[in-house]
Amino acid sequence: MSREVVIVSTARTPLAKSFRGSFNLTHGATLGGHAVQAALQRAGIEAGEVEDVVMGCAVPEGATGGNIARQIALRAGCPASVSGMTVNRFCSSGLQAIALAAQRIMAGEGDVYVAGGVESISIVQPTVNRTFLEESWLKAQVPGAYWSMLDTAEEVARRYGIGRAAMDEYGARSQQRACAAQAAGHFREEIAPIQVTMANVDKASGRLSTREVTVDKDEGLREGTTVAALSAIRSALPGGSIAAGNASQFSDGAGAVVLMTAEQAVRRGLSPLGYFRGFAVAGCDPREMGIGPVYAVPKLLARAGLSVDDIGLWELNEAFAVQVMYCRDKLGIPDDRLNVDGGAIAVGHPYGVSGQRMTAHALLAGKRLGAKYAVVTMCVGGGMGAAGLFEVC
Repeated sequence: MSREVVIVSTARTPLAKSFRGSFNLTHGATLGGHAVQAALQRAGIEAGEVEDVVMGCAVPEGATGGNIARQIALRAGCPASVSGMTVNRFCSSGLQAIALAAQRIMAGEGDVYVAGGVESISIVQPTVNRTFLEESWLKAQVPGAYWSMLDTAEEVARRYGIGRAAMDEYGARSQQRACAAQAAGHFREEIAPIQVTMANVDKASGRLSTREVTVDKDEGLREGTTVAALSAIRSALPGGSIAAGNASQFSDGAGAVVLMTAEQAVRRGLSPLGYFRGFAVAGCDPREMGIGPVYAVPKLLARAGLSVDDIGLWELNEAFAVQVMYCRDKLGIPDDRLNVDGGAIAVGHPYGVSGQRMTAHALLAGKRLGAKYAVVTMCVGGGMGAAGLFEVC
């Protein structure tokens, strides 16, 4: 018999700017261990009670390699008996980890799981292994499988006639909404402050130094962002329309949620944040991977017997403004229910973490706004979409 699954706690590090931000010397196990430990403490769960730690990571090598989930479990203080599994579905890795943990609980494989994601773009991405990156048949027959995310975003803009001005307007709004949310304290319940050592480079001398910092808020928010300011930013590709102000920010961080059976939550006297109600993935043309949610969301809603109008809150990952705008309009998502506190353009997009961040925020914001159902959805590299359905408590 299938069992109901609830999320009872959440914790994440702040999201730091990649390369120049606070986590540019911080190992993935440190980031993930901090998030998992905080999530367990908030739930009042002993680490040894966890069946498995499932962590998403889009680039699982280097400082996030070696089955980073197992390292995170140990770093969080879990005993050796608690295992770990790393999951990679690119930008939906964190959401996929949550879905896998929930499905295992539903199948009776355990009562308490931790799931989330980690990404250290600062440390891993500059030296990522590209040996034999492309397979010759795929390169010839399905070249879009190897396109950069930037190329796919430009393709969506070209195919569907979405212009730079509209993208910049969306980007500015994301910053404005996120800054207003931060000022109102809407991210406070999610974040677990952390002290780390970061590297600094003196601009005048080029000298490298380090310093201790306590990070307690997301670093990518820019108060006072205007459309005019964003329109002055040079496009990433010559003649293109994608620019820094209308695309997600490279960020580092980690996040985790604690999942358990609804029965366990009642037994422990815990007040759940929400119920896991379903998950769906779908494929699309890799050349326009950004529109993946257009295919995943209808599958998710059909299985649940719901419509777009039934969903009170939507979190659609802002990999690029252009793909969010297309998916919003194609699916008919009401603008006032979409990314109400901003998204990755402002907050940042540590690939493997975003699904966790969005899920937790959807549940917390959903409770604040009185929504019954929330959907978390994103495009996925290689031409896919993923979507998760949650019922807010």
